[in-house]
Amino acid sequence: MARPPNSLASPVCFLHELEPDAAGGFAAVDPQQRRDVARFRRAERERLIAARIALGVATRASLSARIAAHLDTLLGDPRGIVVSAWMPFRGEPDLRPWMASANARGAITALPVAEAHGRPLEFRRWQPGEALRPGLWNIPVPAAGDAVIPAVVLAPLVGFDPAFYRLGYGGGFFDRTLAALSPRPRAIGVGFALSRMPTIFPQPHDIPMTAIVTEDGVLDAPPVPPPDGPPGCR
Repeated sequence: MARPPNSLASPVCFLHELEPDAAGGFAAVDPQQRRDVARFRRAERERLIAARIALGVATRASLSARIAAHLDTLLGDPRGIVVSAWMPFRGEPDLRPWMASANARGAITALPVAEAHGRPLEFRRWQPGEALRPGLWNIPVPAAGDAVIPAVVLAPLVGFDPAFYRLGYGGGFFDRTLAALSPRPRAIGVGFALSRMPTIFPQPHDIPMTAIVTEDGVLDAPPVPPPDGPPGCR
């Protein structure tokens, strides 16, 4: 069986529910390999989401505060920086307090908006306290706010590996967006340390993060090559 090529991450949606061609590039991957990797990722996604939800609200809030402190160290003075974060979903770290603090210190904060399957994200200016409306999958998005192009994109992690590849929700939104933006923004994966995995088995459309931030600190060393193919894909 063919080995997975060395390259693709995920995003804020559900790629396994889309047609392969909608993902952009999946048609070029061996069909059996694609099925094996998709099955592996789906199982890992469910496992890791359940694990972070099981942490409980108080623990997640405490870990989110530690993540926020590491983000401040990594980004330094935020004045004038356009940075996109997210609204917490299914046990993700809650960066809303950090967004409020960064905004108060002069950052321009934004949220990603998914308008439709197969399209890149749009980023709209937003700060805590401003109006929201339900977006795709009922994830809140800014009710108003100017479109902006972020210099820094904070991408939520379901999982991550030592090569800085990100396991998301499977919709391909962040990879598609990063590939379309020029110059490409600084992409920082943010999640809990329990999200670390040996490999996500990156595919041709996956784009590695430039850094990973968890409650344990910042990972920004040179990426290491991922292992060869997933179980059943060698």
